[in-house]
Amino acid sequence: MKLSRQTLTYLAWAGAQVAVLGGIGWLAERQMSLGFTDREGWRPFTWPFPADRAPPGRAYSGDEHDVYVWMTLGPKGDCPDGIATDEALERAIDVRILDPRFVPVGPGERVRVTDTFGRARVYVHKRHNGALRYGEAIAIPYNCDLLTAIVDGDARDPAKRRLAREFLESNTVQVEVLKALERQ
Repeated sequence: MKLSRQTLTYLAWAGAQVAVLGGIGWLAERQMSLGFTDREGWRPFTWPFPADRAPPGRAYSGDEHDVYVWMTLGPKGDCPDGIATDEALERAIDVRILDPRFVPVGPGERVRVTDTFGRARVYVHKRHNGALRYGEAIAIPYNCDLLTAIVDGDARDPAKRRLAREFLESNTVQVEVLKALERQ
């Protein structure tokens, strides 16, 4: 039995529709496993760092920044005093996992996230096209564990850095912190 040209065309269209629906289903399942976009517009995306460079964490993209957040469990920094110096911050988190050319812009500063004080420092490097790329490393102690974050975006603007820090205080991140502490 030979199929007509019209039947073969219909079968090809049906196969293409099934493939497209399968692809959409796969993308939807992947996004659901990452989580939902929160009220402020922070969207989760796949963790980009290999396990040998940074422990598993969560990555979020906002309008102006990408934020990479993970918990470092166990005594780091100046436990129990937290992160009091730039040297302790450098030991706790290395912003160079984004790009090894990052160098500090200046001294770090004491920051507050929720009811805890930590340290943050801005970094910069020059791209091949001459544009400057800024990032910020943030480490906040929770007892002797650390919430560590890298803000990738225009970190030279204090208002934009404040938005990223407010995101670290959000329910989205705090739920992940509690989950990490429960797994300990």
